[in-house]
Amino acid sequence: MSEPLPLLSIDCGTPFLSLGLRYGEHSVQRVLEVGRAHAERLPAELDALFAEAGLPSRAGSIVVGTGPGSYTGLRVGASYALGLGRAWGVPVLGISTLEGLARGQSGAVAVSLDARKEQVYGAVYRLQDGLIVQTLHAPAKVPLADFEALAAGLPWERDTPPDPDLLARNGEAHGLETWSLSYL
Repeated sequence: MSEPLPLLSIDCGTPFLSLGLRYGEHSVQRVLEVGRAHAERLPAELDALFAEAGLPSRAGSIVVGTGPGSYTGLRVGASYALGLGRAWGVPVLGISTLEGLARGQSGAVAVSLDARKEQVYGAVYRLQDGLIVQTLHAPAKVPLADFEALAAGLPWERDTPPDPDLLARNGEAHGLETWSLSYL
């Protein structure tokens, strides 16, 4: 019996290129600050990710970060994920980039990305065993002061790179087959 194909996660919505593979109990991740060079770096970094994992360049499913994020970066990540999904004949599940910021084991956590002009894209999630089990405040663009009040007393992940393994695990748990992109 052959091993199941890995789950690939891709997020290009922030200045970071976040790529991950989950297979069995193992995961391999690459998170690189690339600014606006996602299109230039994605193919080679993806090849390097599969090589590092010692796996053939093929996945059983793909999770893509749908934003909020930069217009160009999100389109690069989504286009690449959809192209691979079609070529490999596998599903491409969408998940909010903010879910890749929700670090922690259990309890509520606030996450946000800078949306400029004293605004943030933020959300509050409830975690259990490191996975999101409930959205307490849905992703929304709000004034920073309002989100600071909402996040008061909670662990708060601000402008951190999306964690490819969190994207993969949450995408596997509740990723959507029908999704759209959310731009900053």
